[in-house]
Amino acid sequence: MRSFRTDLAMECMGEGSAPMEGVTMETEQVGDIKLTRIRIESDQAEKELGKSKGEYITLENRQLFKCNTKQQRAMAKLIAKSVLGMLPPEGEVLVVGLGNRNVTADALGTRVVERMLVTRHLRHAMNEETRGKLRGVSAIAPGVLGLTGIETAELCKGLVEHVKPTSVIAIDALAAFESERICTTIQITDTGIEPGSGVGNHRLGLTEQTLKVKVIAIGVPMVVYASTIARDAMARLIEEYQIMPDKHREATATLLRQVSEGLMGDMVVTPREVDEMVLTVAEILSSGLNQALHPDLDTAALHTYMHQ
Repeated sequence: MRSFRTDLAMECMGEGSAPMEGVTMETEQVGDIKLTRIRIESDQAEKELGKSKGEYITLENRQLFKCNTKQQRAMAKLIAKSVLGMLPPEGEVLVVGLGNRNVTADALGTRVVERMLVTRHLRHAMNEETRGKLRGVSAIAPGVLGLTGIETAELCKGLVEHVKPTSVIAIDALAAFESERICTTIQITDTGIEPGSGVGNHRLGLTEQTLKVKVIAIGVPMVVYASTIARDAMARLIEEYQIMPDKHREATATLLRQVSEGLMGDMVVTPREVDEMVLTVAEILSSGLNQALHPDLDTAALHTYMHQ
């Protein structure tokens, strides 16, 4: 009955569904955090799920934007571990914050970049001991096509050719099916990302194919589609109260489509407290990324080097 759009691989799998051929899925509980690891391995699974082949790690804590310092550190530590497992062991890293800084629900990438420890310009001035603890990191928030007139992937491709990193980490806002996932779920994948996918504004992807280097994408749902909410509400109403029998499945599908598709097209919904949520999640993400990129530095040292 459901026909929905989501950027999360785990929602494409469907809760409680039977394992699909060509897909492996493992789940574990780490304190208050649920960790789900999905690996899409076959072309058929890629086609059916609409997700590229690769690894998807999802971290869930339904109280993430309200949790205490200890819980935030636990989440940052898991982010660091997940990213570190995907990064090449050596080489510089380019961090790209995607999205529009002028739109709160789309500003996550830029907020994370503002909190990154960038070191590419510092390493030559450090002594050998300190230099050995820091990875070369550069970061940029290139803005969106509507503001720059340039595709984000084109900008990143030029930067990669000049900076020559061994990998790119892209951070962006996503769209989820369940509203409860807004600012509570973090997805980390080695498949890259399509800027604007969270609001249905698909652009040239930031992937290993387009940039010619490893691309790790980190996303957090910030919106849900209004059409998805309408469709799901109608579907549940029909199924629970048997408004339409099974023989009218086609008519049911037509009704759902008419309800969910208004004159204004797809609209997205986000919480009114999204500004505070974005800042909290940006702090957690940046902390995890800084730990992953500079694992030999303790937390206190990381803050010492910030914005030098």
